[in-house]
Amino acid sequence: MATDMPPIIMVHGAFCGGWAYEAFRRPFEAAGHLVLTPNLRGHGEGERSDAVAGVSMTDYARDIAALCAAQPRPPILVGHSLGGLVAQLAARRAEVSAVVLLAPSAPWGVSGSSMEEAVTAFGLHMLGPFWAQGVAPDRGLMRQYSLNRMPKPEREAVIDRLRPESGRALWETLNWWMDPFMTTAVGSGPLPAPSLVLCGDRDVVHPPGTVRQTAERIGAAFRLKPGMSHWLLGEPGWDEVADEILTWLDGVPARDAA
Repeated sequence: MATDMPPIIMVHGAFCGGWAYEAFRRPFEAAGHLVLTPNLRGHGEGERSDAVAGVSMTDYARDIAALCAAQPRPPILVGHSLGGLVAQLAARRAEVSAVVLLAPSAPWGVSGSSMEEAVTAFGLHMLGPFWAQGVAPDRGLMRQYSLNRMPKPEREAVIDRLRPESGRALWETLNWWMDPFMTTAVGSGPLPAPSLVLCGDRDVVHPPGTVRQTAERIGAAFRLKPGMSHWLLGEPGWDEVADEILTWLDGVPARDAA
C-alpha cells in the first residue's frame, strides 16, 4: 500500500533470519510503514550450511547499505544483537532517517563489561579454523541466555529455525581488539541520524554496561527495559518495546530523499 511513512529495514542477529521479526514487524506495519526483513548473506532458509563461510561483517553492512540506498526515501534501520552492529556500520554507508538498536553488539573499541562476554569471545578460538567456516548455533546457550524469558513452545520454535553463523563475522565482532583492519569500527562522533538503543536489564549476552557504552559511542539515546533479557523482539514485553520505538519515531524529523 502507498504510504508517506519511511520504510523500515529490520536486521536480524546471529544464527537467525528475517523470520525473527515476524511478530515484531506488525505494529510498525499497522502504523503505516513498509517493513523489510531481509536475510543477511547466507542466512536464507534452505541455503547450504556453509553459505556463511568466510563472510565478513563488512559484507553484511554493504548489503544492508545497498538495500537502504535502493529505497525511495531514507529508511529507518532497526537491528537486533549482531544485526544491531550491522545497522551501525550500514548507517555510515547509506543515508537513513533513524537507527534503532535492540541489545546491539558493540562496535570496535567498546570493551565488554562482564565475564560472560569474555568467555564467549575466548570460546570461539576453541572451534578450530572458525575464520573459514560456518559456526553451528549452541542451542543450549541460546535457551539459557538469549531466549530465557520465552515461553517454551515459542522458544523451541525459534531454536528449530536457527542456522550457522559466519565464524569470521563472529570473530570480527567478539575479538575486535585482535582485528588489525578494525572491521567493526563505526567512526568517531554520533551516527548521522537520530539513534535509539534499548537493552534489557537482565541481558547477559549484551549486558547493560556494555550496551550503554555503545549508545554513548554513537551518540544515541539509551533506554533500559526492566525485567527483559536479550530477545527484545519476541519475549514477553516485546509489544511494549515496539510501542516505545514508535513513540520515539514520532519525534524524529522527517527526512526526504536527496
